[in-house]
Amino acid sequence: MRPLTIFLSRLLGLLMLVVSLAMFLHRQAMAETASLVVHDRPLLFILGVITLVAGLAMVLAHNIWSGGALPIVITLFGWITLIRGLILLLAPPDALVSLVERIDFEKFFDVPAAITFVLGLYLTYMGFGRSRV
Repeated sequence: MRPLTIFLSRLLGLLMLVVSLAMFLHRQAMAETASLVVHDRPLLFILGVITLVAGLAMVLAHNIWSGGALPIVITLFGWITLIRGLILLLAPPDALVSLVERIDFEKFFDVPAAITFVLGLYLTYMGFGRSRV
């Protein structure tokens, strides 16, 4: 397993565990924040740039489509992050506002939080759980 794959597995796994914990502990605040962010165009632009940079960095450094599930999951995460950054920068702000308003975050908040938690557990276990490198 490549050292970069292990590093990204650890980094992303721990990040996802902390974010999912925050999502569970501060459900109302997180749902309100998601709604408020899309209404703040300068913040949306900054978030788009940061997300795009993170996605580009992962895709350029770790675009590996073979070698087992872990490298592929990390590569998919990089591509999804890159695409999300492009959407935040290029989509009309009114379309993003409309999308967020149509989605009832509070009603379905546990689903993305649970997915983030499970994926974080998997990545953390794969990064730290086995004797590697």
